[in-house]
Amino acid sequence: MISTREWGLAGGPDGSGKLAARAWAPTEGEPSWLAVLVHGYGEHLGRYEQVAEDLCAAGAVVYGADHRGHGRSSGERVLIEDYAEVVEDVHRVLTQARTAYRSLPLVMIGHSMGGLIATRYAQVHPGSVQALALSGPVLGRWTALEAIAAAEEIPDAPVDPATLSRDPAVGEAYAADELVWHGPFKRATVNALATELERGNAAGDLGSLPLLWVHGHEDRLVPVSDTRVGIEAVAGEDVTVRIFPGARHEVFNETNRDEVIAEVVRFAGRLTR
Repeated sequence: MISTREWGLAGGPDGSGKLAARAWAPTEGEPSWLAVLVHGYGEHLGRYEQVAEDLCAAGAVVYGADHRGHGRSSGERVLIEDYAEVVEDVHRVLTQARTAYRSLPLVMIGHSMGGLIATRYAQVHPGSVQALALSGPVLGRWTALEAIAAAEEIPDAPVDPATLSRDPAVGEAYAADELVWHGPFKRATVNALATELERGNAAGDLGSLPLLWVHGHEDRLVPVSDTRVGIEAVAGEDVTVRIFPGARHEVFNETNRDEVIAEVVRFAGRLTR
């Protein structure tokens, strides 16, 4: 069995807003590791319910929050003027997690835009996490973002749900989810994201921090070739790469999701032996 807790955490600009935070924990036995989930652009942590439950079943206690302007957190929808501030929002979540679980090894798990945020967290706060797992991360460069930035007017082109997973139910649920942003990018967010990509590329590698990169080979939203540029920029001494044939952008929601979760659990298990 798993218990779930939700609360409001100070965050957003100058801590004046509220972040919708969540935690999942097994109700029997003691957890052996701590996971902090960092979700992607336009979505929210509620889409990771099954991921969190699977991680708890594998001995984890799981924390996370909706980013500012996302999900149930406060702020103008999908407006992020500086991703460095979002990194510090994540730090608020991690600090609370560490208050409750001081000694557990911590794995930060970031998906898509959350992969960039998680990577920047590891660069800005060295030693705060013991491992980093990235799923379809926006790292290095993102050709789609470059095209949007170059456009005189940002196109109102929502994400095609079919690009998320080979499971049609995933796309259907995404399209029907009222907490998901289905509108265009904000210009300030585009500029901030481009800036943060540059910061990540320039910040240097992650040294001895274990890094797991999982990605769908058929990811049309964030192509493997784009992300590889970033992985080569940040990878340190300990890198594991798994590119899943046929899989699309959301590998945690793919038809082979059990295989993907097992890869993350195996990776985390190195810290608990």
